[in-house]
Amino acid sequence: MAKRNPNGAGSITLRKDGRYHGRAYVITTSGLRKRVSIYGKTWDEVHNALVELQADAINGIPLPDTDSNVGQYLNYWLAEEVLPNRRPKTYQGYESVVRVHLMPGLGTKRLRDLRAQEVRVWLNRVRAECQCCKGGWDAQRPKPICCAAGECCKRLLSARMIQSVHAVLRNALEHAVREELIHKNVAKLVKVPAPDYRIGKGLTTAQAKLVLKELSGHRLHTLYVLALMLGMRRGELLGLRWSAVDLERGTLTVSTNLQRVDGELRLVLPKTLSSERTLPLPAPVLAALIDHRERQAVERAAAGMDWQENDLVFPSRIGTPYEPDNLRRSWHAVRGRLGLDDLRFHDLRHTCITLLLDLGVPPHIVREIAGHSDVGVTMKVYAHASLAERLKALSRLGEALS
Repeated sequence: MAKRNPNGAGSITLRKDGRYHGRAYVITTSGLRKRVSIYGKTWDEVHNALVELQADAINGIPLPDTDSNVGQYLNYWLAEEVLPNRRPKTYQGYESVVRVHLMPGLGTKRLRDLRAQEVRVWLNRVRAECQCCKGGWDAQRPKPICCAAGECCKRLLSARMIQSVHAVLRNALEHAVREELIHKNVAKLVKVPAPDYRIGKGLTTAQAKLVLKELSGHRLHTLYVLALMLGMRRGELLGLRWSAVDLERGTLTVSTNLQRVDGELRLVLPKTLSSERTLPLPAPVLAALIDHRERQAVERAAAGMDWQENDLVFPSRIGTPYEPDNLRRSWHAVRGRLGLDDLRFHDLRHTCITLLLDLGVPPHIVREIAGHSDVGVTMKVYAHASLAERLKALSRLGEALS
């Protein structure tokens, strides 16, 4: 007579379709004792899964009591966790990744059954998929020129975007772990290649002086002064309010950021908590702000009833938030005249930070000025020596060894 399995050990039977069916009672996160089923191609596969379940029960790890799929959970996560607790721009980015990438690829998978191998295979497929073919972009053109014409343009997602897609999934599953919907975050087990962040070129001291001289009569001259001398981000400059500027004490507080959210320009909180900072104003910056306030008073009077007061330091000519694309066009015109065609506006901030480091300012002070979350960012992204400095260092070594 076959030996009977002890109570709680579960049972395994062979189905008519050739698969094995395992059953066992386990404790769920709701505290209830529930009978669960496991299916597999072999007896050993089902047996090992039952043993794993029973081991979790012995170790006090309850079975997640949910049958929702990944798509249902992601919708819940966006609505209940991300929307009320994150900045609008962050929610917009997360929602886009979920809708465009996660839902089509993993949405139908059962949340508690998701495996690291499935995530890895799916990410590899996303990395190799032409976005033009996927979105039908070429087919929407009046006259197709690539994918719809039979010549795939191989427009792939960047390494930075792949990292973002993985990060959104990882963050979502981490929240599911905290809510005891799943045992572990399988996305953490999947590694993605780290992107190569572009290192801005920045300006030399002589070039920075030339830029400020070229812009001496420009309407936004003071904005460029703050970008080069305080290292402020574009959104921080365009979101700066006069109430945050104390000309008597000579300080400026970065507490707002202008961003486009759902097609509308909004004042939001700065990028990170460390981005909220108070900066002392050097004499040239203070003088530029005083002159700028006087010019703005003239502008306000000229606009008359058309002026819309928003307390912005750098508004449009009628007081409304300044369009970021217009600032980009303004900078492109300036850099074109100076032969700096490949220099981004953000590289002005890069120039400030790099020159501070070159002057020997301690990295932790530069981090506080720049509003970085970690001094490692300051040193990794910005602390690269110029060719002249490298030559000087190698020459000293050569002299020592000769």
